[in-house]
Amino acid sequence: MEMCQPLIQNREHRIELNLPPDPIYLNADSVRLAQVFSNLLNNACKFTDSKGRIELTAVREGNDVLVTVKDNGIGIPPEMLTKVFEMFTQINSLLERTHGGLGIGLTLVQRLVEMHGGSLTARSKVAGTGSEFVVCIPVLLEPIHSEETEAPADPGVTHARRILVVDDNRDSASSLSMLLKLTGNDTAMAHDGEEAVERAEVYQPDVILLDLGLPKRNGYDACRIIRQQPWGREILMIALTGWGQEEDRRKTKEAGFDGHLVKPVSFDELVKLLSESTRKINP
Repeated sequence: MEMCQPLIQNREHRIELNLPPDPIYLNADSVRLAQVFSNLLNNACKFTDSKGRIELTAVREGNDVLVTVKDNGIGIPPEMLTKVFEMFTQINSLLERTHGGLGIGLTLVQRLVEMHGGSLTARSKVAGTGSEFVVCIPVLLEPIHSEETEAPADPGVTHARRILVVDDNRDSASSLSMLLKLTGNDTAMAHDGEEAVERAEVYQPDVILLDLGLPKRNGYDACRIIRQQPWGREILMIALTGWGQEEDRRKTKEAGFDGHLVKPVSFDELVKLLSESTRKINP
């Protein structure tokens, strides 16, 4: 709640906090859960008009705790309720321009919740009548020893790689980098084509996830320049872009990319592509 106060105050939202009378204990990483709930609250603030209402409720149901973030904002079209958890999903272009879109924030939230053995569900009855996100996490039923207090490991952990994420949307780049770190990788970021080339030379990544529509130098040109360098010839380079026409794919292949993924993309699909490319990275 404290992390979201500036946005709450700026929009004059009314916040209703409903907590259980007794503590509920979890086997969890408090920092990661703070990221989960601050992200959901931030989204509720962004997509709710000024002086709107936001409710944060926690209740225990059986062996689970349900934490719900509910607002009376713009809501989510029914056909988007599952798609909002895909990376880079935008509800529509107007929202993207006005609020920055959902990016991959909800993908990160879902991943963090799943790492705790839980689930994340989106609900919205009718567009324009608000939305509701429900986090379900198992309750700690018995005391655990100190050496067992770490949050559950992510089953999707991959072979560790050095990955450079290039995207002019800083929030998306940061969220994707965090997701990749959660799956055992080391990451760095760049936000335009020129910085991508400079950072790649210094960082010497195994993989570059490169957007195409970048300022200063587009992704095609950045890829060509990197491929011309002795240190850049064996890097696995994947275009991660909203451009998905056949002509776009032809141009990425000619520029020297190894793969072409179109936003929105499943994080599991990205992890699978990275796993299948192990031979190129580790000959």
